[in-house]
Amino acid sequence: MRKNTGAWFTLAALTAVLAACSGSGSGNEASSSPPLIGLQQKEAPASDIVPAPPVTPVTSDVGTDKAADKPGDQAENAPKPPAEPSKPAASAAKETATGSVYNGARNPAGTAVSANVKKPQEPGTGDRKALSWYYMKKGKGQVPGFPAETKTFTEDMKALWVGTGKKVYLTIDTGGELGDTDKLVKALKDNDAKANFFIAGYNVKKNPDFVRQLVKDGHLVANHTMTHTDMNLQTDDQVRKEIKDYEELYKDVTGQEMQPYFRFPYGRYNKHLLELVSGMGYSSVFWSTAMRDWEPRKNGAEDPYNDIMNNLHDGNIILMHQGSPENIQALDRIVKAIKKAGYTLARLDDIEPPK
Repeated sequence: MRKNTGAWFTLAALTAVLAACSGSGSGNEASSSPPLIGLQQKEAPASDIVPAPPVTPVTSDVGTDKAADKPGDQAENAPKPPAEPSKPAASAAKETATGSVYNGARNPAGTAVSANVKKPQEPGTGDRKALSWYYMKKGKGQVPGFPAETKTFTEDMKALWVGTGKKVYLTIDTGGELGDTDKLVKALKDNDAKANFFIAGYNVKKNPDFVRQLVKDGHLVANHTMTHTDMNLQTDDQVRKEIKDYEELYKDVTGQEMQPYFRFPYGRYNKHLLELVSGMGYSSVFWSTAMRDWEPRKNGAEDPYNDIMNNLHDGNIILMHQGSPENIQALDRIVKAIKKAGYTLARLDDIEPPK
């Protein structure tokens, strides 16, 4: 009996020791983990940060145009935005039933473009660090917050992202589908509204009559490159060629000189490129309102209307993609509401940036 009792006590003691060790280990793990409270006290809520569109191949039926004037595969391999809390990586675009702005069938000319260009420089540091435009929403009617790097832009880096006063600058990008051009033109004309168009070169070639109509109606058409490629993946010479070839194409189509405004495809840039483009006589145009209009809108035309009206502010530069059918459906209503709110829809050559 004594032996059994002794064995029982020994087993109980050993069990207690093992339990204590196990509890101690759990306690140490918990104490070594950083506290979660307050981690995001100085960060904008993720829902308030609006990133640039994703870098994916565009959708465009380019017909028989030269391969060198078509979007290539380089865009797929674009470096991701820096892993910082205020610069979230944009999610991949989803294909829509009507054809998305940036996604869709692969362009067969892509491999030809890749084969005919020099190997681009690797993304670097300093003024060659790849950047992606974004902004941080504030309260209704308030001008959003913008990337910290804007404070380091020099006089040799001409850029616009917001204006001042009771003017709104509607900028319409066409790196993908052209959409319902007749409905788009009519909505602007019926409301006596001016807009600013950034149309990729292959789309200018695809529908030169549309571009001529825009110019005739008094809209501003600006440089958006020939191939709509992430310029971080191009050499300086390739960047210059993209811009110069666009200037020549625009003059051939319209008979006019190119307006001195430029937009980086996908809002992807670096400070070196910003200075290079400025040296070519351009102001790079970013934005203070954008939408996830490269994918289907859950509530149809209500979504673009609400996105714009809920972030309407003085000097607002609105980014809208022409390839989104919901945008075109909502455009007439949007323009009317902007004017009713006391704003004029103006051209970028009428902008007054903040002091």
